[in-house]
Amino acid sequence: MTTPHIRPARPEDAAALARLDRDTWSPLHAVQPRPQPPYDPFFDSTHRPGDFLVAEAEDGRPDGYLRLVPPTRLACNRHVRQIQGLAVAERARGRGIARALLRAAFEEAARQGATRVTLRVLGHNKPARRLYASEGFVVEGVLPGEFFLDGRYVDDVLMGRVLA
Repeated sequence: MTTPHIRPARPEDAAALARLDRDTWSPLHAVQPRPQPPYDPFFDSTHRPGDFLVAEAEDGRPDGYLRLVPPTRLACNRHVRQIQGLAVAERARGRGIARALLRAAFEEAARQGATRVTLRVLGHNKPARRLYASEGFVVEGVLPGEFFLDGRYVDDVLMGRVLA
């Protein structure tokens, strides 16, 4: 297995990343309804290309992406980066792309001066929780029954990791 090529997103990635985002939508991780046309732009004033890392396939298509941002605009919180989105194309699953994106995010967060990375994951998303735990994230809090999805209450799990 080769190491995936991870790079910063570019404005011209918008259409391909939007398609990937729609193709990977699942009630396992989404709290918003399935996107329907007309679709919102993938990049906007709060979702800039510079916030995204892209796993690029050999043919140039994105195999996955990760969004890494400051969780707030507060100066006292600038040492933290938060993962607010991670998607891997069905065709690329099982090849270590999500893990490579996480590790690239750790490097990018450290480059930006962060000392911690946090994320939120739905309680029933066991595969994601296992992946995050295997990469050093620990559960730092749980909001029980925070979301009502598909007829049941689902926990919002807060996870964090200190950067070395």
